[in-house]
Amino acid sequence: MTAIVEIFVGLMLAVVALALVARRLQIPYPILFVIGGLVLGLIPGLPELRLDPELVFVFFLPPLLFPAAMFTSWRDFRANLRPISLLAIGLVLFTTTAIAWLAHCFMGLPLAAGFVLGAIISPPDAIAATAIAQRLKVPRRIVTILEGESLVNDSTALVAYRFALAAMITGTFSWAKAGEQFLLVSLGGILIGLAVGWLATWFHKQIEDAPIEITVSLLTPFAAYLPAEHIGVSGVLAVVTAGLYLGWKLPEITDFRTRLEARPVWQMTGFLLNGFIFILIGLQLPAVLQGLANDNIPVSQLVWYTFLISVAVIGVRILWVFPATYLPRMLFKSIHDRDPCPSWRHVTIVAWTGMRGVVSLAAAMSVPEFIHKNVPFPKRDLILFLTFMVILVTLVLQGLSLPALIRWLGIEDDGSLENEERSARVKANQAALDRLENIAESEPAKIDALKRLRVEYEDHILQLKASAPGRTNKRIRLFSAEYERLSQLALVEERKTILQLRNESIISDEVLREIQQDIDLAEARLKHHQ
Repeated sequence: MTAIVEIFVGLMLAVVALALVARRLQIPYPILFVIGGLVLGLIPGLPELRLDPELVFVFFLPPLLFPAAMFTSWRDFRANLRPISLLAIGLVLFTTTAIAWLAHCFMGLPLAAGFVLGAIISPPDAIAATAIAQRLKVPRRIVTILEGESLVNDSTALVAYRFALAAMITGTFSWAKAGEQFLLVSLGGILIGLAVGWLATWFHKQIEDAPIEITVSLLTPFAAYLPAEHIGVSGVLAVVTAGLYLGWKLPEITDFRTRLEARPVWQMTGFLLNGFIFILIGLQLPAVLQGLANDNIPVSQLVWYTFLISVAVIGVRILWVFPATYLPRMLFKSIHDRDPCPSWRHVTIVAWTGMRGVVSLAAAMSVPEFIHKNVPFPKRDLILFLTFMVILVTLVLQGLSLPALIRWLGIEDDGSLENEERSARVKANQAALDRLENIAESEPAKIDALKRLRVEYEDHILQLKASAPGRTNKRIRLFSAEYERLSQLALVEERKTILQLRNESIISDEVLREIQQDIDLAEARLKHHQ
């Protein structure tokens, strides 16, 4: 028990240390976590940590996919469903087929085993894509497509993996049966996700207690994933569907306390799970090399195989993305009219962003050692090694080069989110101001309080209009610069006073924390867009 606690604490310290280094170097966390885990795994004397595939699929994957889906805009996801589907379904199956053919022709794998390898390394990682894309200043549509693809493609890849594994074991395969099963598995996962999302929504409507609601939200992804997997449908799609459904409903049915407290909980959960999982990926290198040692494959051949599969994975994505973007618009005028051709620069970013991650490694480690009794799975250790190397190459090469590529292409954020936010704030403030005017006419006794509120809302509207596109100051301000400065000085004085009162034992720590929370919320409101 003590050893487990020591390992857990050690991993926590490694996550913190690597995150600080990544922040200093301005490198996305997943990349440095994997490299850090790789270095730790090579240190002699450290305990060997084997990544349990079941632990990844059951414990890590649901709570990492769920918030990504919950904080995804359903409107944007639905508007980009065609490109997301082409990537999450079409590209995954195309990559699986291409890798299977290469592995069969150049590495001597049976075709079914090649399909197993292809299905394993075909899906870009949801965690890596989200973590890297959100840090880059690119148009919102690119981020939406990448995040949407990464939410759905795991389901496609895992279903393809099941069929490839079954074909390897039984020696038979039917495209018609596979297509039928794929539809059933996908629809079943979506239906379970909707049911769990509806039940969770009903619960949140009945309860107004932030700790209880947050606990339920943490359990919701498992409530979707476990029954779906138990009956043989897609647990990934169940989690994603439940997340999208709740993400749409929760703003209407939760109070401000739950919303304020839930987001930090999910951020901390995601940060720790991301850190653990990517460090554990790096730590698997000794186990991968140990298994490969028994196959007696020359190092030069391993380098060639790694180069071949890694280039294929990257190249196949590029070969797919450009035709999939432009051909439908060339062939169907309705698509072109509704959604004109995007810039080739934007398409290049989507084509280059294909980092692999934990789902691929967990799937590789779950490949059985034997097909039948005394019949080993052909080149299982090589499949595991190549999966590890593809994850490492794509994360490091594509992840580190992506910011430079964006700068070279001259891509910038199109400001669509800021424009939407500005417009919505103006409308909301104007509606509130109109409401105050109505109250002033019907309840003149409240005129003093209404005047103070009216001044604040009028100031909001003036600052928002002053930050409109084309103006000198483009930052969205809720208050004037002078108002912000004076308010900040006042809050600093408030905080100093209550700390002094606490230090003089005039008020308790409990009273201090209550007042300090209000001051912190007021300061956060001022600094939200600074």
